[in-house]
Amino acid sequence: MHEYSVLIGGKAGEGINTAGLSIAGLFSRLGYQTYMYFDYPSLIRGGHNFAIIRASERTIGALRTPVDVLLAFDQKSIDSHQERIHDGTTIIHDASGAVKAEGYGLPLDAIVKEERAPPITKNSAMLGALARVAGIEPATYEDVLRASVPEKYLEANLRVARRGYDAAGEVFVVEPLDAPALPILTGNEATGLGLVYGGLESYIAYPMTPTSNLLHFLARRAEDLAIKVLHPENEISVILMALGLAYAGERAAVGTSGGGFCLMTEGVSLAGMSEIPVTIVMGQRPGPSTGMPTYTSQGDLHFILNAGQGEFPRLVVAPGDLEEAYTWSAAALMLSWKYQVPSIILTDKTLAEGAYSFDFEAITPLPDREPVLWDGSGEYRRYARTDDGVSPLAFPGRQGAIVKVSSYAHDETGFTTEVAESVRGLQEKMLAKGESLKRELMTYPAVKVYGPRNSGT
Repeated sequence: MHEYSVLIGGKAGEGINTAGLSIAGLFSRLGYQTYMYFDYPSLIRGGHNFAIIRASERTIGALRTPVDVLLAFDQKSIDSHQERIHDGTTIIHDASGAVKAEGYGLPLDAIVKEERAPPITKNSAMLGALARVAGIEPATYEDVLRASVPEKYLEANLRVARRGYDAAGEVFVVEPLDAPALPILTGNEATGLGLVYGGLESYIAYPMTPTSNLLHFLARRAEDLAIKVLHPENEISVILMALGLAYAGERAAVGTSGGGFCLMTEGVSLAGMSEIPVTIVMGQRPGPSTGMPTYTSQGDLHFILNAGQGEFPRLVVAPGDLEEAYTWSAAALMLSWKYQVPSIILTDKTLAEGAYSFDFEAITPLPDREPVLWDGSGEYRRYARTDDGVSPLAFPGRQGAIVKVSSYAHDETGFTTEVAESVRGLQEKMLAKGESLKRELMTYPAVKVYGPRNSGT
């Protein structure tokens, strides 16, 4: 089987994540499926960052060790990964520092000085050296750089990459595959695109790993995607702003992690009582409290299922790969609006920040769903009783409609009530809506089974 694994390591601020994506792009252009895991501490600069890139002729979603090539910007990148290298690992390191290693030493400081290039271009020298070690033609890494480096810095990066290529030697040959070069997306990016496919109009978030990059991605692409992206002062403002937008008829989603979701829980409960649709991207990381902000965990499902006081229906989806992140994010937003419930997309750091080959042609989209809108006849009752528990929607400004929502127990028109029969009717309405949602989900491929179905384990 054609399969390769590369590790690149250095300090925070040296562009390890970007370099890792360039390496993934190198293999992708040769027809390989790729996966990249990025590891970094909760530091802006310093510490130890590394990425492991795996390339295979088949679909993959996890890293593999030992690695075939180790690209080390410092001694720690070698010493910290002894368990990930073996006798056959080729080490390419920065010979400018006090790095003790066999393999190919690149005088990176001298190269960037002689080429009058910024220090960050050292990554391009490593990319060029990797291409030489793997028997990959310069034209391939040049295509990668042209696709990722701004025009202003492209020539400097190309010169530095060639210096790295010339300083190494061929160790093995990565044979091109007869397969298309697939785009590489993170789980956050796939989630964002899925939300847009589902009709997203506004995304609101306060940065919190591992969903911060979703905010950054949508902000960069906001004009192209025809959406608004907002960054309020805290997570309470985030959820309330989203509910306000939804009340006015705009499809909104928010993003956060465990600590931020704690602050949002009262807003989630408000969404449940007022039946305002909102979609929440909840990226899990280890807790309790601040925990480990840049690592992965899957410990928040119980919290998500029970967040908010009282009983009300909610939709929780937990995508397991890039394709599910795309399809279920779209479905979560559409179903949230159809059933007027909060929906939660539960991810983790591994999926959210991992980078994967994305085969859009292989996706089977879930059904499009639209909310039931008021037809304009009679008096508009925001919480009108229906057989399925879902009331027709109208928005402020609609002629003939007074749209009143409430956090209190309320009657069909939205006025506060403490009459027992009215409150019971409200509770029965919400329960009926939850049952209607369950029935629809029974028609979806909601569970994916991995491995042999007749397994005894």
